[in-house]
Amino acid sequence: MSADPTPPSLTLDDLMPWSVGALRLGRDWVAAPDPAMLRARWTALTGAAGPDRDRLFRPTRTRTPTAGAAALPGLRAGSTARFADAPGAFPEPVRVLREPFDEQWLLPDQRLIDLARPELWRVRDEHQLFAVETPELLVTAHLPAGRPARIHPLHRRPGGAEPNLAPGLLPLLGERYGGWVTPEDVLCWILAAGRPGPRGYEVPLAADPGRWRAGLELGHRLLTVRLRGARGGEPPRLPGGRRPYVRSALPAWPRELAYDPQTQTLSLGSGAVSPVPAGAWEYEANGTRVLEAWFAARQAHRAPGADGLEALGPAEWPQAWTSELLALVTTLALLADLAPERAAFEAGPPLTAEALGAAGVLPAPRWARRPASVLDHQEEGPGGQFALL
Repeated sequence: MSADPTPPSLTLDDLMPWSVGALRLGRDWVAAPDPAMLRARWTALTGAAGPDRDRLFRPTRTRTPTAGAAALPGLRAGSTARFADAPGAFPEPVRVLREPFDEQWLLPDQRLIDLARPELWRVRDEHQLFAVETPELLVTAHLPAGRPARIHPLHRRPGGAEPNLAPGLLPLLGERYGGWVTPEDVLCWILAAGRPGPRGYEVPLAADPGRWRAGLELGHRLLTVRLRGARGGEPPRLPGGRRPYVRSALPAWPRELAYDPQTQTLSLGSGAVSPVPAGAWEYEANGTRVLEAWFAARQAHRAPGADGLEALGPAEWPQAWTSELLALVTTLALLADLAPERAAFEAGPPLTAEALGAAGVLPAPRWARRPASVLDHQEEGPGGQFALL
């Protein structure tokens, strides 16, 4: 008689039931690696008129200069007049995660964004974290605004007031493991134990308290590295002898990126950064080397096919980008160091979906899969009218 098959793992959807699709920008020029690029683009757009403004705007069926849109929630200011009539003041850019490990800037004006996901903006604050479900799970303190993916906020309400977790999960885990379990603990466990699977991102929950504590310790280290100093934390650092430095000054504009594994040197044109461990250079997300994708994003406005507002960018390499590069190398090196430990981690015998069902945790109720009602004031809709929600 064959042994019973291994019960299917829980999924991220089971544990964090409310998820939202990715933002759809509709036009590339609304996001950029440098906020000064966005100001230049805004100035060019608002200074144009008639057909020239339409051409620069790049209309879609969802957004045109003559279409109105509500103000994005959670921002101090934002025009709701039709862009063609009154563009308004320059909207201060906000930090977003544009691609894996690539933090860029976005113009937070819903008149310019095809699908801005206001429900995410309502819960975006200093307490929030976002789990982004791609083949590799990403966790960020910044609003994800990149490729198609499912976004699971850690909290359903501003201020971290309500966790986006299956109702009853935290008390059950606290009783099972003999201690207080926080929403961030569950996210750290997901980072340590979760893996892509045929049913989505699969997350076994340990039945053994010792395995839970081991996964929690690993997950907290992974989260600290991935947050890169966000939310007031200390940015991760490599030990003294491994910290990357600029060994040769970067040229006014480095055109090529290359790596020498023998000397652990990353070359940007005639400039050089080292030491850069091979693990950092080879680190991939969604099948692409992160450092190469990061560099290419900063070359995009100079690419042969760039035109319109997308072609507006700095003539010289900003110093801030070099600092960001050093921080990114550090992050990738530390994650590469942790990769063998994470790959070897096993949750052990799992808590089954049946056990969580018997405890009343699963399936999550339908209300837990929808946005919470978070309004404590009326929001301004198109043309200054109050939004209907």
